Amino acid sequence: MRELAQFIIDNVGGKDNIYSVSHCATRLRFKLKDNSIANKDKLKANEKVVSVLESGGQLQVVIGSNVASVHAEVEKLLNGGKASNESIEKEEKTKFNFFTFVSGIFAPILPAFAGAGVLRGLTLLAIQFGLLNPDSGTAQILEVAAMSVFYFLPIMLAYTTARYLKVNPIIAMVIGAALINPKIAEMMGDIGNGARSEFFGIPVVLMGYPSTVLPIVTSIFVYSYLERFLKKVIPEGGQLVFLPLISFIIMIPLTLITIGPATVFISNAIAGFINGLIEKNALLAGAFVGGGWNGLVSVGLHWAVNPIMIQNIAGQGYDYIVPFTFATNFAMMGSAIGVFLRSKNKKFKRYALTTALTIAFSGITEPAIYGVAIPLKKPFISALIGGAVGGAYIGFSHVKSFAFTYGGLTTLPSFSGGESGNMINALIGLGICVVVSAVLTYILGFDESVEKI
Repeated sequence: MRELAQFIIDNVGGKDNIYSVSHCATRLRFKLKDNSIANKDKLKANEKVVSVLESGGQLQVVIGSNVASVHAEVEKLLNGGKASNESIEKEEKTKFNFFTFVSGIFAPILPAFAGAGVLRGLTLLAIQFGLLNPDSGTAQILEVAAMSVFYFLPIMLAYTTARYLKVNPIIAMVIGAALINPKIAEMMGDIGNGARSEFFGIPVVLMGYPSTVLPIVTSIFVYSYLERFLKKVIPEGGQLVFLPLISFIIMIPLTLITIGPATVFISNAIAGFINGLIEKNALLAGAFVGGGWNGLVSVGLHWAVNPIMIQNIAGQGYDYIVPFTFATNFAMMGSAIGVFLRSKNKKFKRYALTTALTIAFSGITEPAIYGVAIPLKKPFISALIGGAVGGAYIGFSHVKSFAFTYGGLTTLPSFSGGESGNMINALIGLGICVVVSAVLTYILGFDESVEKI
């Protein structure tokens, strides 16, 4: 990994050309001083690099499922991952990009979502088959294990947002913890959301913030400006005490009085609008999302929708969009299988099978998208069509997911629970995705003269 990390650093322009580097599930995301210096062709020629692309002002080097290990080595080589003050100041002046921000704060939490999602699905599956009594201590402890990641989401997002914005993560976590302090629920009493209190005579509308996303992310975004201001006006010797003191006095009441209620309303409105569209014409929504999601993934725009799915799972216990993302993953798997069956090139066949298995067992599609589908073109089109057909069936059947997970064979238990037939319809829809994409890929064929796959 150290050799690959050094190779990547050298070919993005060296240490001096790097403001910062982060990663998501499969990609290293570089903020560079000058993107034109990067040697994209040489990066792409490396067998351990799946693809290279520019999106949202970033240079993204697609590595695959071992990206975290490569990222760790890159940070070690970049002086322990510590940028100079000059680099940080220059980076702060660069244009803010919403998609980069969202991916940066959610990527570190995704493994926890995946593990918790599978655990919750398996628990629901055991309950459905009568293997587990839902009122037993075992079932309740498993529920705690699976749902804690959602309940304490404000604290985790406070940490990742603070890390991304380069402010004190511990102070940020305290702000997140304040939102889910049991005292808030006690103050709400039997009234619940909408109960009223006051802070020095200022009216406060109390809300429940466990499992919420937008309130804490917005709060820490505001806090990042406050911290930078306080560091400029408070002498260094007094920052240990007065920076957190002033931050707590300002940010926690401000969040409870204004930021929290406003963002909860916005979150509920957005989620309600999207869920309403899906329920109104689920077949069309399934075809559109199931067919188009791979396109969003290919340019990194899928991160904009992830918070909505997480909010739905956390708030109402299920989501309609997650099944559509499963559809698009299984469609891409089908295209990779089609390439494996049709290709006469041993290298193509081996790589296509590897990417299909990667989707099946980890739900990660980027190696198949950048390494197989896009270079060969027609398999990508086949995946879009397969995802649309299977997604339409899933939407028409109103399939729900009861966990936020990557779409693969290992995460199928996330369809356990709810109405009878939910799991069966999910399996039928996903089977359609695989078969349609594989058959279309095989029939349409592809040009095997592509140099790198």
